[in-house]
Amino acid sequence: MRKSYRVKSEKDFQQVFETGDSFANRAFVIYKVGKPENKHFRVGISVGKKVGHTAVARNRLKRYIRATLTEIKERIDPQIDFLVITRPYAREFDMTKVRINLLHALSLAHVIEEMPDEIEEKESERHSE
Repeated sequence: MRKSYRVKSEKDFQQVFETGDSFANRAFVIYKVGKPENKHFRVGISVGKKVGHTAVARNRLKRYIRATLTEIKERIDPQIDFLVITRPYAREFDMTKVRINLLHALSLAHVIEEMPDEIEEKESERHSE
């Protein structure tokens, strides 16, 4: 994901954190603020030490989050800035679990319109077992 797609500065990060609406599931918290002047969305990703004690674990989760966002880039509302805050529940997630939980959180926050059909089918299969 290119730098122009990232919320990097502390000022921008704090603005989204303080003024944005928050939405959450067990694995992620999403803070979202509208930015009508944006040409495309910007995202900030935070994975704290409570989630992964080593940089390797934290960077792996950030890589999975970025990969998921890159896959669905065209479905994300272009006129927003949002933050993805990872909760300790996501500590042991593999790529598939990160994708399912992140898409769920993004749909709750209305960053994307709705969950993709293939994800909803996997979720319903998992709950019926």
